Parts: sequence; structure tokens; C-alpha cells
Amino acid sequence: MTYQGVLTKMETEFSNPIQYYLVFDSDFINMNQLLGKTISIEFVKYQCLNCGLDKPIFRQGYDKQCFYNTAQTGDWIMRPELSTAHLGQEDRDLEYEKRVQLQPHIVYLANSSNVKVGVTRKTQVPTRWIDQGAHEALEIVEVPNRYLAGVTEVALKSYVADKTNWRKMLKNDNEDENLIEWRDHLKQYIPDEAAQYFIENNTETHLDFPVDKYPLKPKSLNIKKDLKYIGKLVGIKGQYLIFEDETVFNIRSNEGIVVKISV
Repeated sequence: MTYQGVLTKMETEFSNPIQYYLVFDSDFINMNQLLGKTISIEFVKYQCLNCGLDKPIFRQGYDKQCFYNTAQTGDWIMRPELSTAHLGQEDRDLEYEKRVQLQPHIVYLANSSNVKVGVTRKTQVPTRWIDQGAHEALEIVEVPNRYLAGVTEVALKSYVADKTNWRKMLKNDNEDENLIEWRDHLKQYIPDEAAQYFIENNTETHLDFPVDKYPLKPKSLNIKKDLKYIGKLVGIKGQYLIFEDETVFNIRSNEGIVVKISV
């Protein structure tokens, strides 16, 4: 069976284990059902997620021109402390920025390769943790807008990491941590403007990924260079497909690429 479409990040369902779906315009694949099967991935062309043109992807699924112009890739996406919609100030598209920024946001701790602090919209819990390959996570602050979440993250990342080591995450090279102890320790560093939003009492969320075999030395597939790859799927974690030969394919970093997948 063959499927073809433009890659966007896999949709997920929080269950035990996590369910993954690769969604195309006219079809979708439940990737969990492909575990243990040999599949081929073939590069077809580019398709910018904004303009739809066959132009080389620059970042996040967009060609260079669209990346620097579309509202979905403003600097405040990666650096939420730069959000200004709460002040009525436009970056690229104020209406879009109000819709995204002026809603409840969560500052959280997650453990994937190490304990890290992060920010996400409340509606993206636990999706954000799944995408990062975290096996445990805990909300620590819930604020009414993205700006407050951003300044809280900036304050806390002086005391805890804010990045995931993707190789350690894929090797499952991590240890269980007491995130409640981390939360209570970090409370003292939360900025005054966000202190009232601290979450005093909650429990960790634990996530189980569909992986039969973790790679010892993961090697990243560059489908744009290799054009075609064939391998046996043995796991899915974060937004990565894991193959028996220890090749890993990051769906998220290949958004905007049209591929043909054969099973």
C-alpha cells in the first residue's frame, strides 16, 4: 500500500501507549500499526505549508520568504517572552497573535533527556510533552497569556535546562525524577508578576511510547539528500520514527516535504 502527501507533525492520541497518526490531505496512517513492518520513504518534492509552492523549505515547513512573513513563525513562537498582543502591539498579524497569545498558557517541567522547563498553550497539554518525547511531565504555572509564561520560563531556565538532548531522548537514556520536588524548589524563582499563578497541588503525568527497540547510536535520516530510505519500523517517540538499523527520521523537522510512503 502506498500513501503520498506533505509532511506535517504527527497527530497524537494520549493513550497507553501513545497513538500516532500521519495525516495527509486525503488519507491518514496509524503509524503504530506499522511497527514491525518494513516501509519505504521517498522524497517527491517540496510544498511550503503557507504558499503551497515547490520551493526549498527554510524552517518549520516554510520557504524562506514565507518564514519571514507569515504570522505563524514570528519570533514570539520560539521566544514567548517577546509576545506583545496583551499590549495591543502587532508583530505580523495582531488578530492571529491575539488568538494564540491571549489564552491560558502552561509553564511545565518535563523529563525526556533531562529535566527541562517549557511553555505551551493549555490546549496543547499533553500534546507538547508527547512531541518532546517526555516520559514524565508536570504543570507548575498556569497564566492567562503567552507573555507571562515566557518571562516565567526565562527566569526559571537559569536554574533548570530548557532544551532536550534528542539523542539521549531517543536512546531512552534518562532517569526518573521527582518533578514535584523540582517544582517546589523552583517556586522561589518565579517572577512576582506570575507568582499568583503557581500550581500548588497536582501530580505528574506519565507517558508511554510505542517503542520495541531503542537505538544505541541514533543516526538521522536526511531524506532530501538520500531521496529514498527502506527500513523496519521498531519505534516512535517524540516526533521521530525509529528503525531497526538505528536510523531515525524526525517528522517535525521535515515538515513541508512531500513524501511517498510504501508498506
